[in-house]
Amino acid sequence: MTPPAPAAARDRLRIAIQKSGRLSEPARALLSSCGLGWRESRDRLFCYGESAPVDLLLVRDDDIPGLIADGVCDLGIVGRNVLLEQAGEREAAGRPPASRELRALGFGGCRLALAVPEDWEWRGPEQLQGKRIATSYPALLQRWLAETGVQAQIVVLAGSVEIAPRLGQADLVCDLVSSGATLAANHLKPVQTVLESEAVLAGPVAPFTGPRAELAEMLLRRLDGMLKIRHSRLLMFQAARERVPVLLQLLPDAEPPTVWQVDGGDCLALQALCHGDVSWQRLEELKRAGARGLMVLPVERLLA
Repeated sequence: MTPPAPAAARDRLRIAIQKSGRLSEPARALLSSCGLGWRESRDRLFCYGESAPVDLLLVRDDDIPGLIADGVCDLGIVGRNVLLEQAGEREAAGRPPASRELRALGFGGCRLALAVPEDWEWRGPEQLQGKRIATSYPALLQRWLAETGVQAQIVVLAGSVEIAPRLGQADLVCDLVSSGATLAANHLKPVQTVLESEAVLAGPVAPFTGPRAELAEMLLRRLDGMLKIRHSRLLMFQAARERVPVLLQLLPDAEPPTVWQVDGGDCLALQALCHGDVSWQRLEELKRAGARGLMVLPVERLLA
């Protein structure tokens, strides 16, 4: 396979995602749902786009912001915590921003949180004055400390942050929390959220130009459509004209419905895209309000 061309010569869009990890499969599934398909290289590090001129780089999560900054790739799917931590490092070094969040993607949710020993009685951030806090996210923690006016010592660790208090390295930790099981196993409890994180689509600060601008716009359109319908359903029903205002009040999460007359009479047929849960209970409420022939359909694609 021909090696990737330098950024300046490229007319194909290049997206970096995790090679392995909790964001890898959801990222590929989301991009595939946008109509993208690839042929993998033998080393499984580069995927050549076959359905569109959009290629994939399979890399470490921590490398993605830097690859965007260096122009090696155009876009990346990465945790917000990683993106903002590296942005904070650039700012601290006096370097200009190089990447930004373009879209929140709705998966890989977690939070960066302060966790203290279980026997602590948490009273608020002022309790942290003069304490030692172990973390792998010093830039994000430093920003939070500055915003809250707390003077504390940051102990930077690359891994095994949760064990730091037991080893006497720190008084508490600032780490990613999903289920909280790892903290509990180390007799810690989360008490303060520093950052809500999830997978995001990241891109450069400067806008794209040339063919890659058109490809990026196409991808964003498709992504917006897929994200919008992820939990959406198409609801179809019939009702007497005078019952329609009451029925629409029961659909606050729906797009303006399409309405047409049935057989020239007073009966109307409606279809509405609902962005919330269309449960059996909701259907029963609509039926009691005058809807009939209720039908709920999945939505595979939406292009606004």
